[in-house]
Amino acid sequence: MSELPPFETVAAVITDAAGRVLLVRKRGSAFFIQPGGKREAGETALQTLARELREELGVHLCKPGAQRLGSFEAVAVNEPGRRVRAEVYRVQVDGAPAPGAEIEELRWLDPAPPHPVPVAPLSAGHILPAHLRMP
Repeated sequence: MSELPPFETVAAVITDAAGRVLLVRKRGSAFFIQPGGKREAGETALQTLARELREELGVHLCKPGAQRLGSFEAVAVNEPGRRVRAEVYRVQVDGAPAPGAEIEELRWLDPAPPHPVPVAPLSAGHILPAHLRMP
């Protein structure tokens, strides 16, 4: 049996004035992840982020200034036996994030470890370090 390919997502790094990063926890999961989600047919990466951030957090994506951090892959914490590959952007948003859709909790965290909550391998091992390396 062949291994399933990683599923593709688009994820956001959103920071506040203190430099903390917004992470979310889906209902039924113990791990915090970057906000974002899977593309729908015909969507660009930023269109996906705009839709997902509106649905999940009730905020508006400010597309000008979005900065691509890269594409990263790791074990998927919410899809047993799978890997996830995310195209990641550092973005700004309008509005105050609040949990919506499948999001149960959000936290603003210092992007540098140690983290006070369980952070998914994709975020902890790839996305947050990439964010810290960029000016």
